[in-house]
Amino acid sequence: MPLNRSFLFAPGNVARRVEKALTLDADAVIVDLEDSVATSEKEATRKPVAEALARPRRGRGYVRVNAPSSAFCYGDLAATIHKRVDGVVLPKVESAADLHAIDWLLAALERERGMAEGSIDLIPQIETAAGVQRVDRIIQARNLRPYRAPWRVKRVAFGAADYAHELGLSPTLDEPELADARSRIVLSSRAAGLENPIDSPWFHFKELAAFERALERSRRGGFQGRLCVHPDQIGPVNRAYLPSEDEVARAERIVAAFKEAEARGAAAIQVDGQMIDYPVVYRAQALLDSMREARKA
Repeated sequence: MPLNRSFLFAPGNVARRVEKALTLDADAVIVDLEDSVATSEKEATRKPVAEALARPRRGRGYVRVNAPSSAFCYGDLAATIHKRVDGVVLPKVESAADLHAIDWLLAALERERGMAEGSIDLIPQIETAAGVQRVDRIIQARNLRPYRAPWRVKRVAFGAADYAHELGLSPTLDEPELADARSRIVLSSRAAGLENPIDSPWFHFKELAAFERALERSRRGGFQGRLCVHPDQIGPVNRAYLPSEDEVARAERIVAAFKEAEARGAAAIQVDGQMIDYPVVYRAQALLDSMREARKA
């Protein structure tokens, strides 16, 4: 499974920023047609976005289209989807019907353009009051489809800025005001069998200590990565969403000790003063697997 730590936004109408983004160490670059592009430039920006995503790049390439309820979404998809695009970020998702419609349209574009059906990854952004309130139903969309095909939604992303604005929240740097929405998105994702979600961007560029705290809370709170809005965020994000050396060493001790105990017929042991049974071992093994994946990247 590819790493999903850092997703860097680049405004689709600023060619030099897109070009630079595609050379950086982000796990994925999201070339944006939504918030960073003025309404008057959206249609003209589609072609350069498609061309940028056709060029060689370091990581995966996504396009963020405009919201399903907008006048631009269909045109964005029709103009930008091709074989070199890895996925679509879909903002302001508020219902399972939104996902059904975009899933169907992507499938039609894949067939038309000679691509394997389901090959385009789809990341819904949950970033409105309705989206957070209905997150369970949104994420269960695959169980409600009238047709069977590969389901392209593997994870969702949280958009804190739009969510806070709509609710009239004024989050402080440690963001306790957003904790409930974050926990709901994590819980709903895992209950539906999706990967852990991607966390919201951090906009306080000068608050480096607060950013480090936010990254630690986010990983411990169940997010697997973060949306980034500046290249300087890539390094801290990539480090934060991998386990520390101490965590890796402890996971190795747990897996080794449990393997030895299991061979003796035991399934509950102690390691470093903590009781270890199958759920703890599975988590330790998943941590080691993630590190192996990171070393391949």
